[in-house]
Amino acid sequence: MEHRQLGLSSLELSVFGLGTMTFGDESDESTCRAMLDRFVAAGGTFIDTADVYAAGASEEIIGRWLANRGGPKGVVLATKGRFATGDGPDDRGAGRRHLERALEASLRRLGVEVIDLYQVHGWDPQTPIEETLATLNDFVEKGKVRQVGLSNVTGWQLLHAVLVARYEGWAPITSLQPQYNLLARQVDWDLLPICLEQSIGILPWSPLGGGWLSGKYSPDQVPTGATRLGEDPNRGQESYFRRNRDRTWTIVDEVKAVAREGGVNASQVALAWLRQRPGITSVILGTRTVSQLTDNLAGLDFTLDSNAVERLDRISDPGLPEYPYRFLEDLCGYDMWKELGVRPTL
Repeated sequence: MEHRQLGLSSLELSVFGLGTMTFGDESDESTCRAMLDRFVAAGGTFIDTADVYAAGASEEIIGRWLANRGGPKGVVLATKGRFATGDGPDDRGAGRRHLERALEASLRRLGVEVIDLYQVHGWDPQTPIEETLATLNDFVEKGKVRQVGLSNVTGWQLLHAVLVARYEGWAPITSLQPQYNLLARQVDWDLLPICLEQSIGILPWSPLGGGWLSGKYSPDQVPTGATRLGEDPNRGQESYFRRNRDRTWTIVDEVKAVAREGGVNASQVALAWLRQRPGITSVILGTRTVSQLTDNLAGLDFTLDSNAVERLDRISDPGLPEYPYRFLEDLCGYDMWKELGVRPTL
């Protein structure tokens, strides 16, 4: 499996990462262990979890697996903290008290002395970013964390954090973990250009759009059976996902067409498109079974040609907001992608 450097850090991550949100929730421990074994056997090294996944059970399962194999050697381990782990006022947020307690709990559950990548799971409007970044810097200086990153932030929030850390001489932001897939390309507007300019590695979550890009759903049939939508038909209908609409089915149809032409399945096409985007360090696979993981890993041998990339770029184009993006492009002649030396189709 290909490995890529995470930003300007010394960490190298496998181009596919194993996301473990299902561990201890949608997947039992024996299945989780089998997925971990299968992933590592395929050359995977990057394992991503969080303290709130299955209320800590995900980290515990990974910790027992690591202990059984003799420790974390050969694995790049990432976890996250910020969301509620209890009912108290200090059981949530990106403030020092919660993050310190969250990190110690994650280290204990994982059974390790240091975490390779510690990420703040989402922006905290109640905590000054200076407090959050100072806390992360202390984690690095104490040798408990090697690198730090952010997840689920806006463009201005990411760049603000990057510049504050640089000004103070604190540990730099080396990664961003956003939702990014053919159905959700708003990352292209600001976050991706910032990451390219600042040499921040991108670790996309939900590369298959919660399963919608797998091609197993259709607009005229209610999902049934052992799938995420079959078990919860309302999944993915939140305002920030809104999958079941005409645009989704237009994109899925094109993904299926490219898949038929390439002799692969829809999931492998969607993963290849994301893997080939600029700035991507590792695509985080979220699977519930060994067979799903094996199917996704098979896509490592598949590469989209320029024609297929152009078709997928065009059909999934979310368009630029009128202001200031179109204004800058049309009236000022400003092309943010050209400035960075790359030009994804928008």
